[in-house]
Amino acid sequence: GTIPYLPEARAKRDANRAAGTAADPEAKCYMLGVPRVTYHELPFQIFQGDADLQMVYPFAATTRIIHMTDHSAPPVDTWMGKSSGVWEADTLVVTTTGFNGETWLDRAGNQATNRLTVTERFRVLGPNHLWYEATLEDPQSFSEAWTIEMPLYRLIDTNAQLYEHKCVPFAEPLLYQDLNPPPG
Repeated sequence: GTIPYLPEARAKRDANRAAGTAADPEAKCYMLGVPRVTYHELPFQIFQGDADLQMVYPFAATTRIIHMTDHSAPPVDTWMGKSSGVWEADTLVVTTTGFNGETWLDRAGNQATNRLTVTERFRVLGPNHLWYEATLEDPQSFSEAWTIEMPLYRLIDTNAQLYEHKCVPFAEPLLYQDLNPPPG
């Protein structure tokens, strides 16, 4: 479907696209934000503690806490926002607010402001599958809420390990090009 952009937000998306992939926060190794970090190509791992959940993503060494009891407002805006979760039967519902408004939703330049609220649903389909839905609401970007959805698959390789993705060495030329002029 089509993202229901408001005119000013669509213009910002178009400017992002025109700036190219070098303007994408992913190219600078910044945290990807929600929901992009979850549907990114790299795997992630979920840990359940006594009270909260933790999601660990290899890209930019991102760790995300799903607060299951502390549903207070986020103290500051951040790349990942503050996530609060509740269980509805076999579905984990996570609401995230408090974004800094700097993340992109994808490599095509789609974005939202710091007023974004993302409501994710992780529903168990079986021992190796979750159904993932993310509804995005942002009164400064979208004329109405919209949803993405997809299956998430467990990596069942017996030797599977989650490694940190060290992207900074690849991003240094982009990040520090003003400090390292081309030779000659």
